[in-house]
Amino acid sequence: MSTTALIENTPLRIGPHTVQPPVVLAPMAGITNAPFRTLCREFSGGKGLFVSEMITTRALVERNEKTMQLIHFDESETPRSIQLYGVDPATVGKAVRMIAEEDLADHIDLNFGCPVPKVTRKGGGSALPYKRPLLRAILREAVSGAGDLPVTMKMRKGIDDDHMTYLDAGRIAVEEGVTSIALHGRTAAQHYGGTADWDAIARLKEHVPEIPVLGNGDIWSAADALRMVASTGCDGVVVGRGCLGRPWLFADLVAAFEGRPEDIARPSLREVADVMVRHATLLGEWIGDESRGVIDFRKHVAWYLKGFAVGSEMRKRLAITSSLAELRSGLDELDLDQPWPTGADGPRGRTSGNNRVVLPDGWLKDPYDCGAGVGEDAELDTSGG
Repeated sequence: MSTTALIENTPLRIGPHTVQPPVVLAPMAGITNAPFRTLCREFSGGKGLFVSEMITTRALVERNEKTMQLIHFDESETPRSIQLYGVDPATVGKAVRMIAEEDLADHIDLNFGCPVPKVTRKGGGSALPYKRPLLRAILREAVSGAGDLPVTMKMRKGIDDDHMTYLDAGRIAVEEGVTSIALHGRTAAQHYGGTADWDAIARLKEHVPEIPVLGNGDIWSAADALRMVASTGCDGVVVGRGCLGRPWLFADLVAAFEGRPEDIARPSLREVADVMVRHATLLGEWIGDESRGVIDFRKHVAWYLKGFAVGSEMRKRLAITSSLAELRSGLDELDLDQPWPTGADGPRGRTSGNNRVVLPDGWLKDPYDCGAGVGEDAELDTSGG
């Protein structure tokens, strides 16, 4: 039986939601806002699961104005999926109950994958699963507060090669009623460097057969996604950096899982330019100001143009535009008939690795001693995983 047929016969279920094909957009800070999710969803034909950028539980409970905008979903988004980051069980519980009681989302994902030093030095993100009792307490509060909403989690292998946590964390998740687990096959020390360990995804799948396991890491093309499923037995894939500047990757993923490899997208620069303008337009409409939308779009320019013959001066010029007209004018000066460049499907985004993980003093002495716990200042407006 082919990989595609196997996937079609075993759809991914997240609580009451069927995700077919089993493809999930990874939460990325400043990236997976409503406009980007709209683009990805349009290319996929509405198939898949598209998760919001990370929301800190404290900011949500306090109804921070920026946070309340970030949890806004377009009417066409179904199911509505929010990722939460929290370090205090009580605050996580309050945030989840708020989402459930006010009907703010249909699915809640919890972030335990962030490797950013200003988070891990406070015991948050990918450092937190090392403290098994704290992880359990957070998951228990979340599942209890969610009611009928499914709760999932995303995590890394561990802090470093000497302090792996993913198998223990997976078992705790099952025991506390988590619906599914996504594993990024890297440690916190690796950040985004090196090669993702797909074997770890396979081991987690064997360790927690009771619930779906999703694989994350080094999915740069639809073929990569099929290879991950075939080699690990995972129930679905989570795609992050691979779709930066390539929202049509979700069209490729749908085509691949549905057995239509001939439909893999290879857009010309003209088609890419049109998507760029639409992306910037959607950002302006979402923010409520065209100029601010184009400015927010600037970080996407290099990703969209990766591999195309565009001079450095023009790249710089496009990355400082402040209006849709200026962006469109600059793009129109390019050779828009260029075909999709060879090698543009490869790695993109951050690749730093082999970092020393900054942790609270004495954090690694005892995985079961949580001491004073994690301070509120660990809840920072950052993300990753």
